[in-house]
Amino acid sequence: MTRKILLGLLLFYSCGLPQKQPRDFDNIDISQVITRMTEVMVHDITSPPLAARFYSYACLAGYEVLAANNDSLQTMRHVLNGYPVIKKNKTLTGYNVKLSALLAMLETAGSMQPSGYLLKKYEQQFLDSCKNAGLDAQVIDQSHRYATYISDRILAYAKADGYNKLSALPKYTPLGNEGNWYPTPPAFMQAVEPYFNKVRPFTLDSAAQFKPAPPVAFSKSKESGFYTLMMGNYKEMLDSSKKTIAAFWDCNPFAVQDNGHLMAGVKKISPGAHWLGITGIVCATTKKSFEQTMFIYTTMSVGLMDAFISCWDEKFRSNRIRPETAIRKYIDPTWEPLLQTPPFPEYTSGHSVASATSATILTHYFGDNFPFTDSVEVSYGLPPRKFASFQNAAIEAGLSRFFGGIHFMDAINNGREQGLKVGARVLEKISAGSKTK
Repeated sequence: MTRKILLGLLLFYSCGLPQKQPRDFDNIDISQVITRMTEVMVHDITSPPLAARFYSYACLAGYEVLAANNDSLQTMRHVLNGYPVIKKNKTLTGYNVKLSALLAMLETAGSMQPSGYLLKKYEQQFLDSCKNAGLDAQVIDQSHRYATYISDRILAYAKADGYNKLSALPKYTPLGNEGNWYPTPPAFMQAVEPYFNKVRPFTLDSAAQFKPAPPVAFSKSKESGFYTLMMGNYKEMLDSSKKTIAAFWDCNPFAVQDNGHLMAGVKKISPGAHWLGITGIVCATTKKSFEQTMFIYTTMSVGLMDAFISCWDEKFRSNRIRPETAIRKYIDPTWEPLLQTPPFPEYTSGHSVASATSATILTHYFGDNFPFTDSVEVSYGLPPRKFASFQNAAIEAGLSRFFGGIHFMDAINNGREQGLKVGARVLEKISAGSKTK
């Protein structure tokens, strides 16, 4: 057999073999980045407002990559307060847009989160997996360069929101008045993010745009509305179903266990992480495209940020006492809530505000009666729960705080109304922005 015939046969048979195709990227890849961010936040004990801030800028970086390379996607330039003009860098070419979007998220989160080095390690593992999957090394390099270019500009946008100036403000001191918030056991932590209302919101005119109705006025009188609220918590009979609901939506990153001479942290995610986990589940089950998923994640995280800014504005204005402190002082010194009280004022309920905002946004994109199974916290030892709709889940999330004994009922009801308004505002701005592209 001649050399030419042998080479020809080899070429013929090799062409018939399946060829290794470079991997594509889908909505699961975006959810995995969010999951990694959440893991780092649990490690860092990140507060709920700050967690929303990290998620929002990371998602904005990813979405900016897509919007800059797809004329059918709207820009955030006319949607979000102070959003910059980000010019396309014509010297950067040959990148994979989806890969760049994922890397922009990782670069942004890695720079913002305290333990961002953990995300840097994951990013390198992710890039290695891309190489092993057959993606061209030069494409990977250019994708990384473009991601860094976008991330740098989103980080500059984040720096301008005023959060970095909060550390220079005076240390918060509890007011010490009857009816005002005071640190609670077992750790008696100081107030978390007391100046968060000074951070620039994304869609709100101001942190106080949706200022809720005032809380029921504090009073020690047994004939007062406030005493009625306290008795509502004190007399609530908790069956196994209510205890399950309280535990399912606990989401308290600050929970600690007193083990005699040692207090140990209990690993838990934030409310925002829980709702973004739900977002990932429904985007996967409905087979949303990479672009649609990034857009929904971005809208959700922007909504969460504005929800916490709005809620925290009210928390440190009304500065209301927690049920644990009030009931022990005025009704029963031995009473304990089912859940551990988080370290900030009571009114309004952060879960109620954030959940109502999230449910409003998800309902807009998936429908009013969208059934889903929430398995977000299976890895944290909590079994899945089924819900008939997003608003059904949001209402339960709010009630969980009453069952847990850490909120009065008016904080839950008025917090829900506050959150519904924030959600509607976010969607209004997003819709208006799509018409101006």
